[in-house]
Amino acid sequence: MKALFSDGSVKEVEDGLSVLRHTTSHVLAQAVKRLYPETKLAIGPSIADGFYYDMDREGGFTDADLEKIEAEMKKIVKENLKLETFTLSRADAIKLMEEKNEDYKVQLIKDLPEDAVISFYKQGEFTDLCAGPHVLYTKQCKAFKLTSLAGAYWRGDEHNKMLTRIYGTAFESKEDLEKYLVMLEEAKKRDHRRLGKELGIFMFSEEGPGFPFFLPNGMTLKNILLNYWREIHFPEGYKEISTPLILNKHLWEMSGHWDHYKDNMYTTTIDDEPYCIKPMNCPGSTIVFASESRSYRDLPLRLGEFGIVHRHERSGTLHGLFRVRCFTQDDSHLYVTPEQIESEITNVVRIIDKVYKQFGFKYHVELSTRPEDSMGSDEDWENATNGLVHALEAIGLPYVVNEGDGAFYGPKIDFHLEDSIGRTWQCGTIQLDFQMPQRFNLEYVGADGEKHHPVMIHRVVFGSVERFMGILIEHYAGRFPVWLAPVQVKVLSVSEKSREYAAKVTSQLMAAGIRVENDARDEKIGYKIREAQLQRVPYMLVIGEKESEDGTVVAVRSRDKGDLGSCKTEEFIATVLKQNTDKQD
Repeated sequence: MKALFSDGSVKEVEDGLSVLRHTTSHVLAQAVKRLYPETKLAIGPSIADGFYYDMDREGGFTDADLEKIEAEMKKIVKENLKLETFTLSRADAIKLMEEKNEDYKVQLIKDLPEDAVISFYKQGEFTDLCAGPHVLYTKQCKAFKLTSLAGAYWRGDEHNKMLTRIYGTAFESKEDLEKYLVMLEEAKKRDHRRLGKELGIFMFSEEGPGFPFFLPNGMTLKNILLNYWREIHFPEGYKEISTPLILNKHLWEMSGHWDHYKDNMYTTTIDDEPYCIKPMNCPGSTIVFASESRSYRDLPLRLGEFGIVHRHERSGTLHGLFRVRCFTQDDSHLYVTPEQIESEITNVVRIIDKVYKQFGFKYHVELSTRPEDSMGSDEDWENATNGLVHALEAIGLPYVVNEGDGAFYGPKIDFHLEDSIGRTWQCGTIQLDFQMPQRFNLEYVGADGEKHHPVMIHRVVFGSVERFMGILIEHYAGRFPVWLAPVQVKVLSVSEKSREYAAKVTSQLMAAGIRVENDARDEKIGYKIREAQLQRVPYMLVIGEKESEDGTVVAVRSRDKGDLGSCKTEEFIATVLKQNTDKQD
C-alpha cells in the first residue's frame, strides 16, 4: 500500500492496515465535526484491532449518534477526498488550532520538542494535527465499523477531564471486516465477565474495585491449574518457595523497581519504616538465593513461586480478570551460569510449548529489546540480548523483534497465544537479567574457586493466573474439558424414589476423586438437565427407578453428545478418571 508521509513523499509501507485505520480515524473526526461542530478533538491513533478517537462534547455521544456518524463517514468515503499534508511553525500551528477552538491540539503542540516538525493532514474541509502517514484518498477507507463508546481521561490522567472515546475498526476489504465482526459477536457470547458470574467462578465487590473474589468453582479451577503447573514442573527440577507479601522499601530501591515502577506500587508504614506491597516476586527470590552459600554444582537453581502481587492500575483500565489490581503469578526464577543460558531457555520453551498445546493454543514468539527506561550497561544488554537470540536460533523457533519493549532490567522473549476464535494474548515470557544479581551481589563459587554473579532468568507460563483463567473461560466458552471442569458430573434424581441411590452414586464418585454435585431438588428432570447444560457440566447422570432398582448402573448424558445410554457405575468412574489422567475432554 502507498502512503503519504508528512514530508510530502509517497512511499510503499509494510503495515498498510495500520495506516488505513489511522486515516479512518480522521474520517471519523471529520464526520463528527460536520455533525457536531462544537466537539473538540483530542487524539485518534490506530491500535492493534482498529482505531479510536478521543473527543470532548457536552453530553458525550450515544449509540444512536454512532449510527449518524457512520452514515456521514460513508459519505466522506464516497467523496473520495484527497489527503494532503503541510507543516507550520510552532506559532502558526498554535494560531491555526486556536482559530478552530481545538484546545487539546494546542496543548499537544505546546508540549512538542522545540525542534519538532509540526505537520498537518487535510482532506476536504477537515484539517488535523498529525505526524502521519496516511492513505492517499478517503475512498480507500471503505470497510469500517464503529464498535463502541468508552470514557477516557485526557492523557490517561484521572485528574484530567473525562473525554468520550469512540472505537472503530477498518480493513482493506469488506470480507475481512465481516469476518472480524463475526468474531466480535462470538467474543461477546464468550465474555468471561458474564460467564464467570453464571458459572460461579469469580465476582467483584464495590469494597475492592479491581480485586477479584474467587467463588468455590473458581477456586477449584485455579487449584487445578496450579496443580497442573506442579505436575509439569516438579519433574523438571523446580523447587517451590513462597516469599512475603510486604517487604522493606529499601529492597525495592536496590532492585530498581522503585525508580522504574513506583507509580504502580502500594506502600505502607511498619514501625515507622516505609514498606511496599510487592508488585513482583523477583526481589524476594533473590533473598532466598542469598540465604546460603552456593556453588556452581548447585546451578541451575530453579525456584518457582505462586506469588500474589499487587499493582495499582487506573480504574478506567480495569477489565474483569484481564486487568486487576491483585493477581497470582506462576513465577520462576532460574539462577544459572553463562554456559547454561541456552540449555535452560530451551527447557523453558519446551515446557511452555507443552502447556499451551495442552489447552489447544497456537502461539508466536516476539523478542523484546531494551526500552528507553532501563538500567545496566550497554555490554550487559548486548550480552543478554545475544543470549536470547542464540537460544531461539538454536531451537529453530521463528520470532519477530519488538524493539524497545523489554523489561527495564533485561530483554525478553514473549509468547503470544491464539485462542479458539483467533484472538491473540501475551502470556508466557522469558526474561534474561544480568542486573539484579549484581545489584543484590548474588554469588556462587565457580569451578575455578572464584566468586561469580549468576545470570537470572525470570519466566512465567500462565503469566497472571487470573488473566489466564479469563482467557480459558473465553477460549472454551465456559465448556471446559473434563479434566479442567470445576464440576465434572451432576447427579440428577428423577423422583424422590431415586434420591437414595443418587446420593450413593454421588458418594462413590466423590470417593474416587471426581468433582461431583448431587441435584436432589424436587424439580422435573427436564428442568434439572437444562440447568446442568447451562452450567456447562460435562456429564449428567440421570438416576430413575430403573437405575435405583438395579443398584449398579447409571444413565449417562454428555454435555456435547446428548444421551449416551446406560453403563455400570464403575465403568463410568473409570472413564472420567482416565480423562483426568490423560487431560482429555
